[in-house]
Amino acid sequence: MDVLMVGSIAYDSVSSPAGKVEDALGGSAVYAGIASRFHANYLNLSKIGLVGVVGKDFLESDIEMLENQGLDLSGLEIADGKTFRWEGSYHGDMGVAETHDTHLNVFGDFNPKVPESSTEPTVLFCANLVPALQAQVLKQAHGKRLSMLDSMNLWIEIARDDLLSVMKRVDLVIINDGEVKMLADDDNLVRAAKKLISMVDCNSLVVKKGEHGVIAFHQGGMIALPAYPTELVVDPTGCGDSFAGTIAAYLASGSGDVSRDELREALVRATVTASFTLESFGTSGLLSLDNDAFSERLSQFRAIVG
Repeated sequence: MDVLMVGSIAYDSVSSPAGKVEDALGGSAVYAGIASRFHANYLNLSKIGLVGVVGKDFLESDIEMLENQGLDLSGLEIADGKTFRWEGSYHGDMGVAETHDTHLNVFGDFNPKVPESSTEPTVLFCANLVPALQAQVLKQAHGKRLSMLDSMNLWIEIARDDLLSVMKRVDLVIINDGEVKMLADDDNLVRAAKKLISMVDCNSLVVKKGEHGVIAFHQGGMIALPAYPTELVVDPTGCGDSFAGTIAAYLASGSGDVSRDELREALVRATVTASFTLESFGTSGLLSLDNDAFSERLSQFRAIVG
C-alpha cells in the first residue's frame, strides 16, 4: 500500500452564493483519497486505500465510482444504519462553513479496522477524526516513510490531551492557524507553531491559512506559500482534505527523511489541487481534473512563487 487514508465518508448538502447541492458524496477520506489517486497516476504509485464506514443507504454507484478512480476499498465497512450526513452553508468571504445539521449515523459508532494487507503503507494519513480513533488507527498501522494527521478545533476544546498525545505519534501534523494558536495558547502564529512543535516533537508542521495560503515548519527551515489566486469560489468543502491527500501521495513517491525542498514541492502541488476543489460543488472539481489542466495551473503558480 502506497497511501492509506482513514477518515469520514459522508453525504453533504451545501449551499453558497453559487447555488446548492444535496447529498453530494464527501467526507475527509473521500476528498483525500480522490486527490491522492489523481497524483498517484503520474507518480507511479500503485495502491491508494480508504478505511471508513458507510450505511446501507450508500449508493452502489458511489462505490463503483470510487473503485473506478482506482481506490482500494478493502477497508470500507458497510454497517446497518445510515451514512454520515452534514448540511452547511458558506457566506461572505467563504472562509468558514456554517453548520446547519449533522447526523453522524453509523459514523458515530465507527471503529476503524485496518485490513491486514494495509498495516504498513508508505504513508498513513489519519484524517480529521476523534483523537481516540486516530490512536486506534496508529495501533493497527504505521507509515513506513511517515504518518500524518489532520484535526479540528472541536477536538482541541473537548479532547485536547488526547489530541496532543496522538500528535506525538506522527511525523507530520496538518492543522489550521486558529488551531495552532488554540493549542499553544498564543496569538502569534510563528511563536505558537514553534511552541506546538516542541510540545509534540513532530518533524514537520503544516499550517493551513485558507485564502492566505500555508506556512510550514520543517527542520530545514520555514516555507510560506500563498493560496492559488482564483475568482471562482463555489464550495470550499474538502479543500483541506484534498490538500492533505496530495501531500500524502507526493511524499509516498520518495524515500528517506523528507527534505525541506520535497515538502515545499508537495505543498505547491497541494495548493494547486485545492484550487480545483473549491471551484465546484462536492468532489466534481477533483473528478473532472485532468493532467493538462493541472499542469497549466501548476506552471502558473510556479511563476508566482518561484
